[in-house]
Amino acid sequence: MNAIDPALAGRPAATLMSGNQACALGAIAGGCRFFAGYPITPSSEIAERLARSLPEVGGVFVQMEDEIASMAAVIGASMGGVKSMTATSGPGFSLKQENLGYAAGAEIPCVIVNVMRGGPSTGMPTRPAQADIMQSRWGSHGDYPIIVLTPWSVREIFDETIRAFDLAERFRTPVVLLYDQVVAQLSETVVLDVVRDTALVERKWASGPPADYKPYAAGADGIPPMVRPGAGYRTHTTGLTHSENGFPTQNPEAVTRNLSRLFSKLDLNREAIDAWHTLGCDDAEVVIVAIGITARAASRAVELCRAQGVRAGLFRPKTLWPFPEDALRAATANARAVLVPELNAGQLSREVQRILGGAKVDGLFRFNGEPLLPSEIAARAAALVKGA
Repeated sequence: MNAIDPALAGRPAATLMSGNQACALGAIAGGCRFFAGYPITPSSEIAERLARSLPEVGGVFVQMEDEIASMAAVIGASMGGVKSMTATSGPGFSLKQENLGYAAGAEIPCVIVNVMRGGPSTGMPTRPAQADIMQSRWGSHGDYPIIVLTPWSVREIFDETIRAFDLAERFRTPVVLLYDQVVAQLSETVVLDVVRDTALVERKWASGPPADYKPYAAGADGIPPMVRPGAGYRTHTTGLTHSENGFPTQNPEAVTRNLSRLFSKLDLNREAIDAWHTLGCDDAEVVIVAIGITARAASRAVELCRAQGVRAGLFRPKTLWPFPEDALRAATANARAVLVPELNAGQLSREVQRILGGAKVDGLFRFNGEPLLPSEIAARAAALVKGA
């Protein structure tokens, strides 16, 4: 689709904008036409932008009475055939979890933005944190698949918001866009592409005789087609465990068959989902693994280390869940040590340790609302090499 994105029409080639503004523009460029949300720092700018911009492209913005209702409205709009999104922060993300699990189990595509702030509870609304890493994967009850993307710059927020909608539609799954308060509210001069070379991804729609349609019967790709409203197909959607016909079942064989497909559908398509960024890992004796604003500090730390004769590298997962495990193993294969700096008490480092097994993994944790400095990360990385 060689067309001008409506979100970018008339804008100068280079624009100063915040991360949250880029998210709103990326949502519109990605085809979002429905947003339901409730104001919460530090994500409110997304809702403020979309309240003005969505009606300009024929979309709908609704401020709901709370976060639970917001997530429910997004699910309903998506079931009606519209690309839909909500945005929130820590406490609101917690409230969305039951309905997020419903969307995962019923396979309803949608995008949820979580701008991380200090916690627990209401915590520090205007301070950064990266403590929702595990909640973004395991926040709802039961086993379910989910995709989580974690951008580190204003431009990447724009790009990953578009990708979030593409992945949600293609794989019939909720996609979480996870970034911290600093990245959300910093401003950068960015050049956004006005002309897109490829079409946006649209979900697989039901076809064939309506009498033969089963809403959860899937082909080799593991993705069942959805019903386009008004197309004449009968469907039943429930949060209860269901068989291919969509109706509840507790038959062990049917439950095993359908949940196994649900659990595996993302693994079958990892080449289209996994994304990561590396810097200087080929000859690194210490590899730093980080996300968000901490990864930006770590990229400077790599420069500081190398200026001191310490060969440091950076591995940054852009797809946080499913975690790009094989890429991490390759990036750290020749390293003597791995350092995981993060704005929490050690969530990412535990995942890195699990993946790398017996490798030497050290953590640098901060949870007082202040970001880690490049000099602090560089000093710890250098100490690890000297002590290895």
